[in-house]
This record gives sequence, C-alpha cells and structure tokens, in this order.
Amino acid sequence: MLETRSLRAGYHGGTVLHGIDLTAGQFSVHAVLGPNGAGKTTLLHALAGLVPVGSGRIELAGTDVTRLPTHRRARAGIGLVPQGRRVFASLTVAEHLKVAHRRRPTAWSPARVVDLLPRLGERLHHRADRLSGGEQQMLAIARTLLTGPRVLLIDEPTEGLAPAVAADVLALAAQLAADGMAVVVTSPRPAQVLPIADRITVLGAGRITAALDGAAARREPARVLAALTPPRRTPQELP
Repeated sequence: MLETRSLRAGYHGGTVLHGIDLTAGQFSVHAVLGPNGAGKTTLLHALAGLVPVGSGRIELAGTDVTRLPTHRRARAGIGLVPQGRRVFASLTVAEHLKVAHRRRPTAWSPARVVDLLPRLGERLHHRADRLSGGEQQMLAIARTLLTGPRVLLIDEPTEGLAPAVAADVLALAAQLAADGMAVVVTSPRPAQVLPIADRITVLGAGRITAALDGAAARREPARVLAALTPPRRTPQELP
C-alpha cells in the first residue's frame, strides 16, 4: 500500500533521513522505532507531505506521490495522526468530527467512528480540553479516520499515557490494520509495539539500523534492543 525507496528528506536544506526504504502493506502494522532525534517524526511528515523530499520516491498503491502537496496526499488516502494529538481545545468532540468529515463519500462517517470508539460518543458535547489524554488521542485518530485514509500514520500515540490507556490505543491500531488498513506507528519503546507489529524498522540518526519481521523480533527482542543501542566509540574515535 505504501512504499518508500531511497528516501532522503529534511529541513531548510539539511538532510535528516538518509536513504530510507520502507514498505507498509494492507492488513498490517509497521512499527518504526528509534530514540528521540532518530528521524521518526520527520519520516511520517515526509510521507504526509509536510517535509520536502530531497531525493527518492514515495508510492501509494503503486502511484508515485513524492511531489504531491499535502492536501492531495490526504485525498489520495494518507492520513496523519500527529504527535501530541493537537486537538482544538475550544471545539467539542462533535465539532471535531463535523469539521474532519469529508463531503465526498468515504468508508468512514461520524456514526461509524462513534461505534468504534463509544467513549467519544459519551463525550460528544465535551470540549477537547476537558478530555483525558487517552480520550484526546482517540479523538485525534477519529478525526483522521474521517478523512478516509488507506494508510494511517500514527506518531508516538502513547506519549504521556498511562500503560493501560496506551495499550488500548495500540489495540485500536491493530484493529484498524486487521480491518484492511496499512498502519505505520512510531514509538521509542519497543515493548509497547512489539506485540502488534507485523514489520519493524529501527532508525538511528536518520538511517535504518535494522529491519525485522515482527514475529522474528518477538522471538528475539534482543535484536531490536541492539539496533536501538548506538555502538560504543573507542577513545581514538572520540573528539
């Protein structure tokens, strides 16, 4: 569903991502792991069209979308749930869903979203700033679903959430993938996403340090941890 080839991207003429190859298939969760500063958010923003691509290629269902602007990628089926949720504090849940819902028909409607996330149905008339962190994250996902994505990019969705709430959010991501979506989720914590990941890519300083099958990573989690740990530098290599 989504594929990148030798993707390079960055900000203000600088390069953050160095030759990223990544594939996210339908009915699957692709987890992108890495510490802060590894390039996880830059990758999702490049896929969504928020960061300019220096070179390489992004394909959506076989169609080159590398140079499409953000709004055209969204219409084509790439949906981004940003880090930090970024809901509108003064709008109610119902107003968020109304604003996000496309006028052209999609598989998603406010009624379907509320059926999937009944907690939001109980909070329809609550302002976003009165919601818990987990409810805000669910709202951010719901808002993106209403754009009709085929690929859902979710940037660090468990940030600041209690473990039980974080597990609910990741279970939702797995459910959406099981229903046919391609889901790409980022996290700095492998233990959170390993249970749901079909594929795992580990980033370090904007480069891929490991690419693993999810089942293999669950059998040998030490391989993921090793890829997340930068190599020690000898005294001769230190500045």
